[in-house]
Amino acid sequence: MIIVITGPTGVGKTKLSIELAKKYNGIIINADSMQIYKGLDIGTAKIKEEEKENIPHYLFDIKDVTEEYTIYNYQKDVRELLEKFKDRNIILVGGTALYIKAALYDYKFKEETTHYDFTNYSDKELYDKLLKLDKDIVIDKNNRRRVERALEYILNNKESINTNKEGNKKLYDAIFVGLTTDRKHLYDIINNRVDVMLKDGLLEEVKYFYDKKIYTKPLINGIGYKEVYRYLSNEISLNEAIELIKRNSRRYAKRQYTFLNNQFDNIKWFNVNFNDFKNTLKEVESYIKEKMN
Repeated sequence: MIIVITGPTGVGKTKLSIELAKKYNGIIINADSMQIYKGLDIGTAKIKEEEKENIPHYLFDIKDVTEEYTIYNYQKDVRELLEKFKDRNIILVGGTALYIKAALYDYKFKEETTHYDFTNYSDKELYDKLLKLDKDIVIDKNNRRRVERALEYILNNKESINTNKEGNKKLYDAIFVGLTTDRKHLYDIINNRVDVMLKDGLLEEVKYFYDKKIYTKPLINGIGYKEVYRYLSNEISLNEAIELIKRNSRRYAKRQYTFLNNQFDNIKWFNVNFNDFKNTLKEVESYIKEKMN
């Protein structure tokens, strides 16, 4: 059995994954594109070692931030795990919808042979460059990582990233669980979480990489990292960086909902009871039991 747990940041995906893994004697596989990287812990709200409760976790901390890691690589790695543990219960947890889609559906990727440095391009310049090569591309122009990915793909393969990855055919049966809460509460959670991250040492975490002059994609594009990089470069004040992290996190959460609902019509959404999470757990377990019968 494969259970997918998804939704925006801060709604309890990690907590639910642990509880379900204990109940079903399962393993947990990461589906968050930033938690792949070592050292990006506070800014990605990565699960701590003591929180894992001896449950096997996979595809967390598998790459240095200086290493390239594409959706193609993720699909290859996650499919190997799905095959290896096909006789186990698997919980796929994370908010990167394209990772989930690539894992479970017939998305077909070609391995990139050349990697390009787009650091010197503004977001608009990058998007305009993509449009010149692929005038019919449908993509969120404000999501720089996706624009870079689409541009790199077309430069390598001479075809649109949308050409051969419709991904509508499901290759693995899975139960989709989405965690949510009302918009105002979610935004309060996100704002508070950023404050906690700062208290926990986000600035020090980012400064470690900044001082080493590392300017790779996860750091210059990742929310929480790119804003602090700008602060450390004296482009913006600390207060401006904090407000940008909160704003960009809220906007990303909104895009997550849009993409998830557009791509997966089989998600069962649960409003999280933050005062009594056990109640939410019972609702999810009841739904899983129903789907299994």
